[in-house]
Amino acid sequence: MTTRIPARFQKCAAEGRPALVAYTMAGDPDLATAQAILEALPGAGADIIELGMPFSDPMADGPGVQAAGQRALAAGQTMKKTLAMVEAFRRKDDETPVVLMGYYNPIYIFGVDAFLSAAKAAGVDGLIVVDLPPEEDAELCIPALEAGLNFIRLATPTTDDARLPAVLNNTSGFVYYVSMTGITGASIKNHAAVGEAVTRIKSHTDLPVVVGFGIKTADDAARMGRDSDGIAVGTAICNAVLGSLENGKATAGTVAAVTTLVAGLSSGVKRAKAAA
Repeated sequence: MTTRIPARFQKCAAEGRPALVAYTMAGDPDLATAQAILEALPGAGADIIELGMPFSDPMADGPGVQAAGQRALAAGQTMKKTLAMVEAFRRKDDETPVVLMGYYNPIYIFGVDAFLSAAKAAGVDGLIVVDLPPEEDAELCIPALEAGLNFIRLATPTTDDARLPAVLNNTSGFVYYVSMTGITGASIKNHAAVGEAVTRIKSHTDLPVVVGFGIKTADDAARMGRDSDGIAVGTAICNAVLGSLENGKATAGTVAAVTTLVAGLSSGVKRAKAAA
């Protein structure tokens, strides 16, 4: 399987830094603005983009990402529109990896085979589906791999050595380490424990390990990037969108609010290994 993801991690490693994985919600706060944000992320310093698939019951998401999804749904975002966003993005950028992140229900409703075919055709590189455990690999993971898409699994602080092999089985692209128990947007309380967990996971796999949840600032990015191959930021980006809105609508400063934040995070990952 060949996707854009391995080459991007190799590029970042050659530059002596972790990758910056930026999450943005498809359709938030409206389709046109969301498309503009998506297309601006690589120029701001994002190495890999996670594009959120809005869902009405996002069990792992904190208030910031939940609100972004609700804004997108209220604006009329659908799975077809989300896939069309990637297709439009690919007409301008054929190098930056795009990973769709979300929940299984919208994919199931769309139809697994139809979704995988459309995602591959649009230029999607991988999937993160947070509510499908390894025991359900036949449902989506195996078909996704067969379709040529990476299936990226989450490991958590409660994923012990007995469970880790099951989590890593059939995982490709990278491993997403959730830095805490709980929902997105909380603060990391024990940075040392996160580094130890990443080291433990890397002893079981050659895949890159990306740390997500709780990273908000350039200093967070630098600190969490010391031991990892990448850091993922989502809630802070969703909150940047929110902070730019007026009466719930995009403003002339909405895209800039996101790119300014991402540029700062990019500066953090560039000094991550130097701070080790």
